[in-house]
Amino acid sequence: MLQPDETSDITCQDCSRPQGPPARAVWLTGLSGAGKTTLAQALEASLQRDGLRACVLDGDRLRAGLSSDLGFSDADRAESVRRAAHVARLFVDAGMVAIVALISPFRAERAAARALFAPGDFIEVYVNVPLAVAEERDPKGLYRRARSGGLPHFTGIDSPYEPPEAPVLELRTDTLSVAECVERLRARLGLAP
Repeated sequence: MLQPDETSDITCQDCSRPQGPPARAVWLTGLSGAGKTTLAQALEASLQRDGLRACVLDGDRLRAGLSSDLGFSDADRAESVRRAAHVARLFVDAGMVAIVALISPFRAERAAARALFAPGDFIEVYVNVPLAVAEERDPKGLYRRARSGGLPHFTGIDSPYEPPEAPVLELRTDTLSVAECVERLRARLGLAP
């Protein structure tokens, strides 16, 4: 019987993992309206149909709970990314594919997130569209609010977005369908389409 002061030699890395790709963080970064959440949810559904464990960490959902105390200053954005990265790491340690869909506008914060993972376990994906396309999509009316001054520090308008310099994958959602993007994401995970 395990006594209260005894510890287990089993680590999260020893936990049984489902067959399929190794657990990884798929980090989708890009402007608001680029399609990050749409792709994250489609990839999650695709992996789950194959019996693989996957979970989406979406910026809006995180801001509704874990990061509800944060605003949109550069410091708050950095803290939001830091929190998301640590949660993603917990999911990866538990044998899951963590699909993170965050604007995560700054290279330094994405690099800090990557540093939490073993080499190859962090797949940075640049979900890229021209700003004009993102504004045209504007599913939440955020660009309109930002342009009218009602949403200060909005990425792409009055706060910068630093595109990845060498992403593992770049997806142009203005030219690729959701299915084509998911196929490319699956290929990066070593899965058949």
